[in-house]
Parts: sequence; C-alpha cells; structure tokens
Amino acid sequence: MSNLDLVRAIYDRWERGDFSSVDWADPELEYEIADGPAPGRWKGIAGLREGGLGFMSSWQDLHVAAEETRELDATRILVLTRLRGRGKTSGVELGEVQARGADILDIRDGKVVRFVLYHDRERALDELDLRSP
Repeated sequence: MSNLDLVRAIYDRWERGDFSSVDWADPELEYEIADGPAPGRWKGIAGLREGGLGFMSSWQDLHVAAEETRELDATRILVLTRLRGRGKTSGVELGEVQARGADILDIRDGKVVRFVLYHDRERALDELDLRSP
C-alpha cells in the first residue's frame, strides 16, 4: 500500500465518523496539535488518544473529510481537511464556522510516525511555504 493509499484509507474512515482504529499509527507515534484552543504534543498511542480525545470530546457527530491530499516528499503527506460536527455545549455546527484545517502525516514502513494537526489551514500552508503567489 502506498503512503497516499494509507492516508486515504484513514480519512475515509474519519469522514464516516469512525475513529475507532489506530492500526495506522506507529506505537511510538509523535502527535501534535500545532494551534487552536488546546495545542500540545503527545507520544505513543496513549498520547494520540489523550490529545485527540481532548479535542473530540467537545463535539458530537464529528467527521473529518480530506478535501485534498498532497505528497510533500517521500515520507510526508499533507491533508487539507474539512470538519463537520456539532458542539456538545453550544450546539454550533462546525460547518457554520468554516472549520478547514490541515494535517501533516509522516509515514515510515507503512505506519504514521508523526502526525501534526493544524486547525488553521493558512498557518500550515505558510509554515510549509506552500502559499500560492
């Protein structure tokens, strides 16, 4: 399976709201939320669950769709994301606030070894120097 195929399979599940599997993650995964209300860094599958659940626990019916995937180099994939869901407390729909982010996945030997999540897509594109002129 190619790196792009692996990433597409992950996001296909997430688009359906299925976050149950972590078979794609290396046991020593580095997970980072680069910006937003709760930035942080975690290590391993337990860290992925801790960091990811912190964000996900605020939403019901969360779905993450890949709008575009790009190979940055031999190991890194950029995914431009769109989130849908409803705030558990506020009832606000994520789609109403244009929740468009970006993720960078670093893949080695068929597993994601580093995952960086950006809530602010423009910041990710700036940091990667991928802004269109």
